[in-house]
Amino acid sequence: MQPMEDELGLPPDAFARIDEEDDAAFYAPARLVYHIDDNAVRVLTRLYRDVLPAGGVLLDLMSSWVSHLPPDVAYGQIIGHGMNADELAANPRLGRWFVQDLNRDPALPLVEAGVDAAMICVSIQYLTQPVAVLREAARVLRPGAPLVVSFSNRCFWTKAVAVWRGLDDAGHARLVELYLRSAGFRNIEARRLAPYIEDEQDPLYAVIGRKQLIP
Repeated sequence: MQPMEDELGLPPDAFARIDEEDDAAFYAPARLVYHIDDNAVRVLTRLYRDVLPAGGVLLDLMSSWVSHLPPDVAYGQIIGHGMNADELAANPRLGRWFVQDLNRDPALPLVEAGVDAAMICVSIQYLTQPVAVLREAARVLRPGAPLVVSFSNRCFWTKAVAVWRGLDDAGHARLVELYLRSAGFRNIEARRLAPYIEDEQDPLYAVIGRKQLIP
């Protein structure tokens, strides 16, 4: 099989990290904090209200103790995935959840075409096999279903992959578009949800792709 970095046109060390120690150990302490500021949370929640189908089954990949979903919208079920059981157990929106290191095993323990929408919030930069994970997300999504990938300029720097560390926000958006396109998503669009204001406001971007409709 062709190496993923070759497939993406990236250098061999694109997915190297400063800290290559076990991810399970890094994420063992529960971090019950927001990783983006209040304004970024508001605009992300607004996007989720517009894009994620009410009453649908959602997959919150790389989730935490909060999913930033609109509190007044009911969903059929929200499935959470993450690296810390305490954080996931504290998330009141999750109907069920599982812990899995996607960098070791990107295969999701979910049935094909059983999910109506998926989200990855401020975490795509930590994936060392992003296309493999996104292909799995596409597998479990129904045809035409959206995947929303959001990101800011904040991250755990030592756990972010090299290609992410070397790019600015616009470059991050293009990289996520490349990931999604390589994973088979279509109708990809990038949105700037909040501009960066130094010492005042976090930037927030989202790239949305949809699983290809069956011909």
